[in-house]
Amino acid sequence: MTMTEELTAWSWEQKCRKAVTALEANGFTALYCNTPEEAGSYIMKEAGNARSVGFGGSMTIVGLGVEAQLATAGKEILNHANPSLSAEEKQIVLRRELTCDLFLCSTNALTLGGELVNIDGVGNRVGAMQFGPKKVIVVAGRNKLVDGSPQEAVQRVRTWASPPNAKRLNVKTPCATTGFCSNCNSPERICRVVTIIERKPRLTDLHVVIVNADLGF
Repeated sequence: MTMTEELTAWSWEQKCRKAVTALEANGFTALYCNTPEEAGSYIMKEAGNARSVGFGGSMTIVGLGVEAQLATAGKEILNHANPSLSAEEKQIVLRRELTCDLFLCSTNALTLGGELVNIDGVGNRVGAMQFGPKKVIVVAGRNKLVDGSPQEAVQRVRTWASPPNAKRLNVKTPCATTGFCSNCNSPERICRVVTIIERKPRLTDLHVVIVNADLGF
């Protein structure tokens, strides 16, 4: 690692740790991980007593590679993104994810003040983050951090997360073609539900893991 890379990693670590401190002050269980592998190990440890594990359609979680490990460990996998599911089966899985033992997802943005900011098309992910599953683990790469207000975090989502997600989902929206948000009124618009979690929801065991690496969008 070059000196520039070392200093960049150090600088990001300070920001990550600041967000962890803010999250803890806001009532969340929060953890800093230096690598994605550390985050994956934490998930596997926390999944020990879980029988069912739901997935919130997160590229961050996909990148950790934990789904196969959890399946090997005998967990029931609830992943509505499984391409083998029919439309009806997908709806069933989406609803079961809301009451699973462990729900895994990411956040679209995380302020240094410890607030989780998300934009959903259906609302299943943000719904599960707030209430339903016995435990929720949110994994956020350093690229999700926003040194600003929740409103600035929303702008980060619209600018940097929604266009590539729209293209990934192959929806017919302007941003999936241009790469820029136009606040469209497309029938397939994926920006429909905006949530800001300012404090840990009272009845949800919500963990936030911040990783010193770029993960997801």
